[in-house]
Amino acid sequence: MTCIRHACRRHVATVCRRSLPALSFVFFFCAHAWADAGADQTSLPPVVVTATRTAQSPFEVPASIDAVYLDDPGTNTPGINASEYLAGIPGLLARDRENYAQDEQISIRGFGARSTFGVRGVRLYTDGIPATMPDGQGQVSNFSLDSADRIEVLRGPFSALYGNSSGGVIQIFTADGADPPELRAGLDGGGYGTYKLDLNARGLNGALGYNVDLSQFYTDGYRGHSRAERENGNAKFDIHLDGERKLTLILNTVALPNADDPLGLTSAQLAADPRQSQPVAVQFDTRKSVHQAEGGAIYEQTLDADQSIRIMSYFGQRDVQQFQAIPVSTQLKPTSPGGVIDLDGDYGGGDARWTWHGVLGGRPLDLSAGVSYDRQDQHRLGYNNYVGTVLGVQGALRRDEQDDEYDFDQYVQATWNFAERWLLIAGARHSNVDFTSDDSFITTGNPNDSGQTSYSATTPVAGLLYRASATWHLYASYGSGFETPTFNELGYRPDGSAGINFDLVPARSRNGEIGSKWVGGNGAGFNIALFQSDTRHELAIDTSTGGRTTYQNIDRAQRKGVEARVVYPLAERWRIQSAYTYLDARFLSPFLTCPAASTCTTPNTLVAAGARIPGVPRQDFYTGLHYGARLGWNASLEANVASDTPVNDLNTQAAAGYAVVNSSVGYTFEVADATISTFFRLNNVFDRSYVGSVIVNESNGRYFEPAPGRNVFAGVRIDWKH
Repeated sequence: MTCIRHACRRHVATVCRRSLPALSFVFFFCAHAWADAGADQTSLPPVVVTATRTAQSPFEVPASIDAVYLDDPGTNTPGINASEYLAGIPGLLARDRENYAQDEQISIRGFGARSTFGVRGVRLYTDGIPATMPDGQGQVSNFSLDSADRIEVLRGPFSALYGNSSGGVIQIFTADGADPPELRAGLDGGGYGTYKLDLNARGLNGALGYNVDLSQFYTDGYRGHSRAERENGNAKFDIHLDGERKLTLILNTVALPNADDPLGLTSAQLAADPRQSQPVAVQFDTRKSVHQAEGGAIYEQTLDADQSIRIMSYFGQRDVQQFQAIPVSTQLKPTSPGGVIDLDGDYGGGDARWTWHGVLGGRPLDLSAGVSYDRQDQHRLGYNNYVGTVLGVQGALRRDEQDDEYDFDQYVQATWNFAERWLLIAGARHSNVDFTSDDSFITTGNPNDSGQTSYSATTPVAGLLYRASATWHLYASYGSGFETPTFNELGYRPDGSAGINFDLVPARSRNGEIGSKWVGGNGAGFNIALFQSDTRHELAIDTSTGGRTTYQNIDRAQRKGVEARVVYPLAERWRIQSAYTYLDARFLSPFLTCPAASTCTTPNTLVAAGARIPGVPRQDFYTGLHYGARLGWNASLEANVASDTPVNDLNTQAAAGYAVVNSSVGYTFEVADATISTFFRLNNVFDRSYVGSVIVNESNGRYFEPAPGRNVFAGVRIDWKH
C-alpha cells in the first residue's frame, strides 16, 4: 500500500489547479471504453454501511440512519448543492447560503450550528475518505452529486465511532460502474444567470468498473456581489484483482476560481432590500478562491470464509485565498492578521481495518477493529487587504505561520445477534488529536504566537435492538462523544497575549436515544426517535476585538428532542414523504460574552442559563407528494416549514419562521438506446421573503442571509446505453 499511496500522491500533484485536464483525459478514455460491455451487474437491495462499517439494512441497525438515493425518479433538481437532496432527513438542517464563498450550512441535532463557514461538528466522508480535517473542519463543495449513488446520514450516539467532531456523519458514495455502460450528459439552467453542465461515463470493462464525472457550474447570484463559478471532477475505478481481492481508486477535484461574498445583512438591511450585498463587500471586493485535488486507494481482501481486511490511503492538496472586509483602522493595530487569508497545504492519512464473522454462544457475531491516521500541514499567511487608498487588493504581510495537526485513533465494534429477537451493537474509539503552530511573523507589538497542544478521548457506544415483529423494531442506544476546538478557535488568547489558547478544552457529550422503526410493503416505512445530548465545555465566543475572535468553554449545554420520518405509497405511482424535527437546544449554564458591534476586550454581557443555542429552529418540517415512475410523467409538490431561529448567544435577534412551497414536473422517454429526462422546477411558489441561513454570532450584527424569491429551473439529461 505504500507504493499505492506514493503513486496517488504523485498523480494528484499533477492535476492542474485551475482546470480538470487529467480527469478530462480519463473521461474520454472511459467514453471510448463505453462500447465494450462487461460482466453482468447484480442488483442489490438497499443497504447502509456508515453505522456498522459492514453492509446492513437500516431497519436492522439500532441507530438513526437514512439513505437518500440520488437517481430516484422524479427528483427534478439541478444537483448543484447537497441540500437539494437532504430536506427529507429528520434531525438534519442543510441550508444553501446562496453564498458559495462560505459553503453550505449543515448541522445535525444542533451539532455544527455555530459554524460561520464550512461544516464543523459533523463528520463528512466521500467513498470512505474523510472530507473533514483532523480538527473537525470540513466542506461539501467537493461532493460529486451527478456521479453519486446515495448519501447516508447517521445521527445520534453511533456517530461517536468516527472520532473528533462527530455530532453526526454524512457520507456520499459514488455509484459503481454500470452494465450496460452509460454515457450521460445534463444541462440545467435557472434564474439569476445560473447554469450547470455535467458529463458522466460509467461502465464495466472486464474486471474494471469505472464512473467518471465532470461538471461546471456558474451563477450571477440572487444577491448583489454573489457571482460564483465552480468546476468539479470525480473518478472512481473498481479493479477486481480476483475473486478475493478488490482495489478501488478515487480521484476528486474542485476548483472555485472566484466566489464573491455578499456578506450577511443586518435586520434593517434585510427589511430594506434582501437582494443587496453588504456595502463593505463591494468596497473591499470580498471573495474567495479554492483549488483542491485529492486521490485515494482502498484495498479489500477476503482472507478466508470468516475474515477480511480493508486498507485505505489518501492524499490531497488544498489552496484557499479569501479577501475579508476588515476595516483599515483595525488592520493598523500591531496584532492584526490583516484582511486577506492565504492558506496552502496538503493533507492525507489512512485507515486499516480487520473484520471477522463468527459465532459466540451459538449466535452470529461480527467484529471489526482498526486504526486510522489523518494529518494536515498548512501554511497560513495573512496580508492587509489594501495598498495605499486602494481596497480589496493584497497588501503587506501580517501573518506567517505553519499549522500542523494530526489524529491517531484506534477503534473496535461488534454486532451480536445474541437471541432470535435481540441484537446488540457495541464499540469504542480512542482518539488523540495534536496541534502545532510555528509563528514566523514576529515584530514589535506582535510577539511569537507559536505553541502546541494535544487532546485525547475514549468514546464508547452501545445499542440494543428488539425485533417485536417482522415489520416492527424497537431500539435504544447510548454513548459519549467529543469535539476539539479548530485551529481558528485555538489561534488567540482572550487576554491578548501571544500563543495558542491552552485554556480551551474539548467539548464532551453524553448522547442517548430510543426509537421505533416500521416497514411495510412497496417501500412504506416509519421511524421515530427521542434523543438527548448533554454537553460539558461547550465552545462559545469570548471576546472579539482587533480582527481577532477568541473562544471559551461553557460548563453545560443540552440538546433534546424528537424526530420522525414517514414514507408511504398512496397509489400505484403516488407516494408521500414527510420528516419532522423538534429540537430544544439550550445553554444550561450562564456565561459572559461580548455583544455584536462592540469592541470588547473583556466579556461584559450575561447570557442567562436557558438561552437557546443559536443557529437551529426549534421545529422543522418537510413534506413532499410525488407522482411518477422511471418513464413517463412525474411531478412533485413540496413544503418546507421552520420556526424562528435565534442568531446570537444572547437571543436578542432571530430569523423569523417561514413556510415555503416548491413544485416540479418532468417527463422521461426512451429513443433507441437513449433515455431522455426533462424537468421544470418552480421554487418558492408563493414568492415568500425569508431568511435561508444565518451567520451565528456575527460580530457586526450582520446575521442574515436571505433566500431567493420565486425562481425557476429547467433541465434535460440524456443517458445513452449500449
